[in-house]
Amino acid sequence: MSLTGIKPTGEPHLGNYIGAIRPALELTATYESIYFIADYHALTSIRDRAQFATYTRSVAATWITLGLDPEQTIFYKQSDVPEIFELTWILSCVTGKGLMNRAHAYKAARDRNAESGAADLDAGVNMGLFNYPILMAVDILIMGSDVVPVGQDQVQHVEYAADIAGSFNHLFGSEYSLKIPTALIPAGTGARTMPGTDGRKMSKSYGNTIPLFAPPSRLRKLVRGIVSDSTPVEEPKDPDSSAAFQIYENFATPDDVKDMRVRLEQGGTGWGELKNALYETLEAWLTPLRARYDELVAPGSELDAILAAGAEKARDRARPVLAGARRAIGVDS
Repeated sequence: MSLTGIKPTGEPHLGNYIGAIRPALELTATYESIYFIADYHALTSIRDRAQFATYTRSVAATWITLGLDPEQTIFYKQSDVPEIFELTWILSCVTGKGLMNRAHAYKAARDRNAESGAADLDAGVNMGLFNYPILMAVDILIMGSDVVPVGQDQVQHVEYAADIAGSFNHLFGSEYSLKIPTALIPAGTGARTMPGTDGRKMSKSYGNTIPLFAPPSRLRKLVRGIVSDSTPVEEPKDPDSSAAFQIYENFATPDDVKDMRVRLEQGGTGWGELKNALYETLEAWLTPLRARYDELVAPGSELDAILAAGAEKARDRARPVLAGARRAIGVDS
């Protein structure tokens, strides 16, 4: 059983699709799969209630639009499974503070404060951010996950889940043991990065993303704005140095990619022509997807029933794990 969590912190973009969504959906060919919207994790940074609700619904609609089959998987919102939060408290009580001190996100926040000269290195750090590795561990453990697909920079999350489960099992394993998960780094994960419009890695924090379901006019404007050098049209060009080409090769057919590469390397084809081809390729792919996404994200759509059904399936898996933990600590005899 594999588990994938999706944090709703912004508009899903092309980089999310190539780097996370597509690889995660490909795992259904090998594993029974569980997917969830980690909406309570987003509370560490989102304060606008309307934005919170919009992002949560948008991410859920995105995954279904792009191929997640709720009939063949378990797909739910974290906030719809209350068992998660009770087990989080239980496991908080067997987790050392030192482990939390070493969490990447917390250390990064303190490092930023140190670099800015802040007197308090914990300035801006809320307890949600500090404790989130425990909640993340419970997300994994309460579903009895065998593997968790992650990028190399996220392996710590799974290691923490294993450490926390190990602490619980050491104390209470004679009564009930939590399954120890392992990290799964999908083949090619390190290469699955998408450049943004400014040439850096596509990221919401850089403001350089191309949203997945942007309307045609906005999509065209964003594609035209992708950074390019000033090589004249008639001169040969290096496709691999072009952000537009790197995006193009992820969405165009192999034959079209090969043809565009040859034309750029020979000269006579400008970056503008490449961007036009990129726009047309993306628009052809997105047109039917955009219509489906708009249906799902609308208030009162079938998305509500899909998430409700997924929550029941998730709770069916979570209840026995929580019950075992409660018995182990002596809450229930």
